[in-house]
Amino acid sequence: MDTVLHFMNDSAEFYKWSLTIADKRVEKWLLMSSPLPTLGISALYLLFLWLGPLYMRNRESFQLRKTLIVYNFSMVLLNVYIFKELLLGSIAAGYSYLCQPVNYSNDVNEVRIASALWWYYISKGVEFLDTVFFIMRKKFNQVSFLHVYHHCTMFVLWWIGIKWVPGGQSFFGATINSGIHVLMYGYYGLAAFGPKIQKYLWWKKYLTIIQMIQFHVTIGHAAHSLYTGCPFPAWMQWALIGYAVTFIILFANFYYQTYRRQPRLKSAKSAVNGVSTATNGTCKAPGVTENGKKPKNGRAKSE
Repeated sequence: MDTVLHFMNDSAEFYKWSLTIADKRVEKWLLMSSPLPTLGISALYLLFLWLGPLYMRNRESFQLRKTLIVYNFSMVLLNVYIFKELLLGSIAAGYSYLCQPVNYSNDVNEVRIASALWWYYISKGVEFLDTVFFIMRKKFNQVSFLHVYHHCTMFVLWWIGIKWVPGGQSFFGATINSGIHVLMYGYYGLAAFGPKIQKYLWWKKYLTIIQMIQFHVTIGHAAHSLYTGCPFPAWMQWALIGYAVTFIILFANFYYQTYRRQPRLKSAKSAVNGVSTATNGTCKAPGVTENGKKPKNGRAKSE
């Protein structure tokens, strides 16, 4: 017990010290004053992962087609905004794409980049809705370990990023990822229109390939910074490399299971953020719920 109390006391002291080197510009921004709101939202997300399927088990699935169309294209617009702000802000600030330390000044371009990164962090919280829609539509098999791992960790880790390094090298990965999310949510939005559109969406698997390329580029970028001694926190670069490696392993396994091992079954599955093979759109036959049973009124619940 004494060991646990000692560890908790040391952790609290370390956190207090870390606040002395946190970015003062963001401390009053929404959700940034304390980690508790972010941790609380993440805890509610995990709780929903447990309670949601229990609630839906004996209920008809929801179709949510209109909701999914609005949601996915809203995410396209949000990621376009983030990508545009990071790209234009970094160009205006004269950022280097190989080594860029954090500038904590109130320069208009630096604040613009920090703000765009904050929106990127917020978008990771909004993406929890991907899972909510899966569960409401009884796509329980799509809520895989990769899906949950990706969503839950990104929201928490980017709170840390915004709290201490909302600029510098942080812009690089967020710019690439927001650009990929424009393509990804655009695909999901189109797929939500149904089979008439889905038959033209032949480029589904290439989203996963692009995401895996992204992780390799991220590792190379961080490794180059460490090798050249770039004045950006080294511990964050090492953590980023380790984190990207986990995604390469998980996404490679997903790609193999989906497109190599079972190529004939890939069109029958669905995905979000590359964690399964189709989309958070709708692709089931009319009048059939996701669990394969026909509801009493002849169709799944609408919105």
